Amino acid sequence: MSFRSGSWFVVALAAAALGGCAQSPVGMSKSELSPVHHRTALAVHRKPDHAISMRRHEPVAAVGLASYYSGSSRTADGEKLIPGELTAAHPTLPFGTRLRVTRVDTGRSVVVRVNDRGPFVKGRIVDVSHSAAEELGLTRQGVAKVKIDVVQ
Repeated sequence: MSFRSGSWFVVALAAAALGGCAQSPVGMSKSELSPVHHRTALAVHRKPDHAISMRRHEPVAAVGLASYYSGSSRTADGEKLIPGELTAAHPTLPFGTRLRVTRVDTGRSVVVRVNDRGPFVKGRIVDVSHSAAEELGLTRQGVAKVKIDVVQ
């Protein structure tokens, strides 16, 4: 099989383009980046005019079931559970993250602070404190469909 000189030019051009994609961002060596961070850094490097969040575990929004908790004396971050506080348990978000929890059927919402881990029931995305559940109006049935947004 023989290539014409034009075909070799296309192959060389494609190789050069692929080689340019594999470069690290300016000022960072490949050894400083894990494979996941390397891909993220390349995505930011290629699209500088787009705002891309580099924070892990930051969903724009999630929809699922919420329930509420009470009775525990300590939370997973070690602080004492104070019944009147608007707090929540989330399986992965960092402690201190503020979430807006909005009940889908009524539109009622409350801003809570993540200070615990959970829920540990399949299909549930957040457990809120009893006082937050009262604000949302879910203490009677115990579970409601909600949307969560990261506020801060």
